[in-house]
Amino acid sequence: MIRALYDWTLRMADHPRALWVLAFVAFIESSVFPIPPDVLMIPMILARPNRAWLIAAVAMIASVVGGLLGYAIGALAYEQVGQPILETLGKSEAMGEFNTRFNDFGFWAVLTAGITPFPYKVITIMSGWTGMPLSTFIITSLIARGLRFFLVAGLLWKFGSPIREFIERRLGLMTVLFVVLLFGGFYLVRYV
Repeated sequence: MIRALYDWTLRMADHPRALWVLAFVAFIESSVFPIPPDVLMIPMILARPNRAWLIAAVAMIASVVGGLLGYAIGALAYEQVGQPILETLGKSEAMGEFNTRFNDFGFWAVLTAGITPFPYKVITIMSGWTGMPLSTFIITSLIARGLRFFLVAGLLWKFGSPIREFIERRLGLMTVLFVVLLFGGFYLVRYV
């Protein structure tokens, strides 16, 4: 099923209304859809590099608005909707412990999930479930999703097709390493 969704998403990159499809995919990916909007963004930007910034902006805005749906699912319908989604993703085991510590690291959790391959939908639902302040969630989501989508757009705009393999295979790893180094730096400054 995931492969069929992936293939459908790729086919939509050539659709005449690809920006609307991208907005839809970015919106639902933030709360329930398993395929990230990058799958659409990459071929769209490669086909029309002059629209790279518009494509990134559409993905960012739709993703943050979709994140608000995830937040609402967590806040208003966790047992009925949010918990089954997280169980499907294999994340239900750690919910109790995660809930107690989540808001202590809420800004960093949203930022990390928003720019790394970690499923953003998990954080959007958890943000609502744990009662993270909505303003913190929105601001952090805008920063994180903006960094992620504009970085991809910038790399494709600057380097074109040759950077595609790096983005698809290694950008997630590089971003995770960056976040680990960032947290490590904060830890060293604070405790050393």
